[in-house]
Amino acid sequence: MDGRTREYLEGRFGDYYRSATVPLPPAPSEREWGVIPWSAGGTRMHRHQSLLDLGELEDYLARTAPRHVYFSSARFADPGASSMDDKDWREADLVFDIDADHLPGVDPEETSYAEMLAAGKDATENLLSLLDDDFEFQDMQVVFSGGRGYHVHVRDEGIRSLDSEARREIVDYIRAIDLDFDGLIETRAGDRGITQRVLRTEGGWGRRTHDRLLEFVDGLMELEEEAALNRLQELDGVGEGRAKTILGAFRNNPDAIRTGNVEAGGPGVRTLVDALAHEVVESETAPIDEPVTTDTKRLIRLPKSLHGGSGLVVQPLTREEFEEFDPLVDAVPDRFRGREITIRVTDPGPVTFDGDTFTLDSGVQSISESVGIFLMARGRAEKVKE
Repeated sequence: MDGRTREYLEGRFGDYYRSATVPLPPAPSEREWGVIPWSAGGTRMHRHQSLLDLGELEDYLARTAPRHVYFSSARFADPGASSMDDKDWREADLVFDIDADHLPGVDPEETSYAEMLAAGKDATENLLSLLDDDFEFQDMQVVFSGGRGYHVHVRDEGIRSLDSEARREIVDYIRAIDLDFDGLIETRAGDRGITQRVLRTEGGWGRRTHDRLLEFVDGLMELEEEAALNRLQELDGVGEGRAKTILGAFRNNPDAIRTGNVEAGGPGVRTLVDALAHEVVESETAPIDEPVTTDTKRLIRLPKSLHGGSGLVVQPLTREEFEEFDPLVDAVPDRFRGREITIRVTDPGPVTFDGDTFTLDSGVQSISESVGIFLMARGRAEKVKE
């Protein structure tokens, strides 16, 4: 990034901070703070600072207009100490990071920024479902990172003292790492001492698999018999005879299926359950960034700050807001709207921004300032004299 572009962005970031309200996280004086300034030649972080070192936060941000702003997930006795040991760790929020360019099926070289953000939102929806339904966390904050994805901060009192290993177990569950598929089914004693193989429907991946099974059965019941048999035979290990047995069990003994009894219908039903369990894991896991969650001293972006790689707001969201949130519209700072600037486009091509999609040619042109800041921050344009 050349000097003129860097100075322009620093100036406009300062204008944003002079008009913005940037809320503090809980226990702000117990957290370490870090910033990356608009310095030439790199993005070195200035960290090991306490709020006492910075002073009043909004005044500090208005004066220094940093490129990136971070605070620690951890709470310390002495957050401004120069070494991690001297800080005296007390506890830490549980933080999850969904980074869209690390998602399965996303190739940053081939996938557009807008498409990556959409994929990141889908993955975050999976994460929130797991945190809500499987862990029942209560104190959660969802934040658009301002870059390629989302952060989720969990601050339930009972989890803040967890060490890295305990947090890794949460990661393994959410990502279904080394999931024991056979363990999703348990053997229970039934009537007259007869044992039954039953899906664990009380929670976790067993419940999720059972939900998918019921959905599959409901869909199957809506089909004509030939179509239903053909659908069953699409599964590995299910031939015509077994398909008929399974379909008969679904029709003649629906209550058994709804209680999770996989003995009804014989081996074919167990084959079906195994296939659906793998399907559930593939579609409902959340590919979170493991090091972020297991690190008990992680620095994470400050909500309502600006992201120096996009010019977008690191936007905190209620759950209702998240449902309709469009980062390329809703995270655009109003401060950057309403006027045009002159830039030189160095990386031409398609752009999706602020509700519009268009193609930019290379060279000098006049453009909406919000788009210009976005392009300059992403390294696709440079500022030129007006």
